[in-house]
Amino acid sequence: DDMGLGKTVQTLALLLHSLDRKPSARFLVVAPTSVVENWHREASQFAPSIEAATISETARRRGRSLAEAVGSAALVVTSYALFRIEFDEYQALGWDLLVLDEAQFVKNHQGKTYQCARRLNAASKLAITGTPLENSLMDLWSLLSITAPGLYPDPKRFSEVYRVPIESGRAPELLTTLRRRIAPLMRRRTKDEVLSELPPKTELTVEVPMNAKHARI
Repeated sequence: DDMGLGKTVQTLALLLHSLDRKPSARFLVVAPTSVVENWHREASQFAPSIEAATISETARRRGRSLAEAVGSAALVVTSYALFRIEFDEYQALGWDLLVLDEAQFVKNHQGKTYQCARRLNAASKLAITGTPLENSLMDLWSLLSITAPGLYPDPKRFSEVYRVPIESGRAPELLTTLRRRIAPLMRRRTKDEVLSELPPKTELTVEVPMNAKHARI
């Protein structure tokens, strides 16, 4: 979804729905460090019935194990760096859902963070981002290999069949084929599509006087 369309709130609604079906469910959200606390705030506002825990320090700094820090929390939010550093501890806890926020952080399928996301034992995995493609179709392959690992199991084969022909412009029809195949797995919305659901845009003009030296120049 475009920025501002409520990816976090939609995800929290999914967690509430899952808890209705399985009250013992446990969810792990991995996000950039800068938005970890935001997840906790939004969970408190929009899903206060979910017990949430934020992991923002390593075991050495917090002075207790991950299991002790998590306790009985159904929702655990941590950063990509801490997830990578303490992966074995996260792996040992068991999860019903892994949520990768700003999922382009795992676009490098040769990186350790990607490997951790791929290997984590979780019943389901969800990638949320406004930019699933930043540099190459291989970014998209990385996300699909985590969320739907059986779809395109071989990165080399995916590159040969899709990336090279599409990015070179030799086979634009393959882009249509790829879009059709991933359509059941991908939700894409722009602001224009949901304009009627959005509040009116607020524009605020703030005039800032120039520094006298700049004004002279």
